[in-house]
Amino acid sequence: MGCSKNLVDSERLMRQLDSAGFEIMHDAPLDEAYAVVVNTCGFIHDAKQESIDMILQCAQAKKKGIIENLFVTGCLSELYKKELEHEIPEVDRFFGARNMEDIVRLLTRDYRHDLRNERIVSTPAHYSYLKIAEGCNRACAFCIIPQIRGPHVSTPIEDLFSEAAFLAGKGVRELNVISQDISYYGLDLYRKQKLPELITRLCDLEGIDWIRLHYAYPNNFPMEILELMKREPKICRYLDMPVQHISDKVLKNMRRNITSRETITLIEAIREKVPDIALRTTLIVGHPGETERDFAQLVDFVTQTRFDRLGVFTYSHEDNTHAFKHYRDRIPKKVKQERADHIMEIQRCISEELNRMKIGKSFTTIIDRQEDDYYIGRTQHDSPEVDNEVLIHRSDAALETGNFYEVEIYETTEFDLYAHISKINH
Repeated sequence: MGCSKNLVDSERLMRQLDSAGFEIMHDAPLDEAYAVVVNTCGFIHDAKQESIDMILQCAQAKKKGIIENLFVTGCLSELYKKELEHEIPEVDRFFGARNMEDIVRLLTRDYRHDLRNERIVSTPAHYSYLKIAEGCNRACAFCIIPQIRGPHVSTPIEDLFSEAAFLAGKGVRELNVISQDISYYGLDLYRKQKLPELITRLCDLEGIDWIRLHYAYPNNFPMEILELMKREPKICRYLDMPVQHISDKVLKNMRRNITSRETITLIEAIREKVPDIALRTTLIVGHPGETERDFAQLVDFVTQTRFDRLGVFTYSHEDNTHAFKHYRDRIPKKVKQERADHIMEIQRCISEELNRMKIGKSFTTIIDRQEDDYYIGRTQHDSPEVDNEVLIHRSDAALETGNFYEVEIYETTEFDLYAHISKINH
């Protein structure tokens, strides 16, 4: 359940169990399983509820004798282990978010350290996620992740290179680099930011064609990565950088350690250095203390900045966060949702305008899947599952999933591009 970082954990667990002789199924029907492991999310209320619903569904299946063993791990289990044990006794055992080795040893009696850089890829075979660190050293008021996952721990460059090489050997062509905060990478292990050096190493890997960067914290952003992005064709002109808000007061309440002016200056510098970059961000509306004036400032910021991609969360008052302990959640849910809807309507119009400007232009596109009468792909400016997609009618040509093609855009909507094949690459 939850984020792509959780997915990587699950894939590593699957590899360990596979090596012990288990037949592993990812998201398979419950009646096909002997044992089920639910890897939960505990980030915000809706994600928690989704995880709880899944656990209850599996618990019901166990009651009926459909499955024999049920184990729960991940962020929700880390936060509420005692409460869950009391409320859902059908679960054989609850594990936290940081003791995957214990699950392996329970089921197989042996954790294989030689497989630590190997995974069973559950995404389409041509792309995968590369988690470069665990935990987080930031202290954002709204976020519980540092308490769940602990402090930031960078994975050594050599281990990441080995893991990426393993993925390339399995047919992965696109690496989506992730962690809670890629800006911090290397500071704990090497005493300096090492993201540029890591990405340089990954660019040397044969078989990897695209490398995409996710979740860069704007404070202390590693500007050197932009020079590398300009000169290295394997690095997608794409950056996912959550800014969360633009009001100085709200940013201070959020404990983001950055000001409105610093944020805007950073965005201007990024676009100046890499003019064709696609910037994705996420925002939080309804954070304690956010006034109508603060929200109006955010609206102006979104309107003027014109992010290529943007998502909005409504503030969730999570147990044990700084905000939960020090602020009152006084903004009604209805107001929060209205603010989120207003921002997304602005972004819908921006996306529609930006997409329309692509008509007649050509883009390298990777094909993710077939769906009804269309091949569905993405340009370098789009991340899997969350961004724009390119639709190519199947009558155009016979295309292969995971291959790259040159396409020309002939029609657009707010979040989709329609294209014809102009050239088959590889």
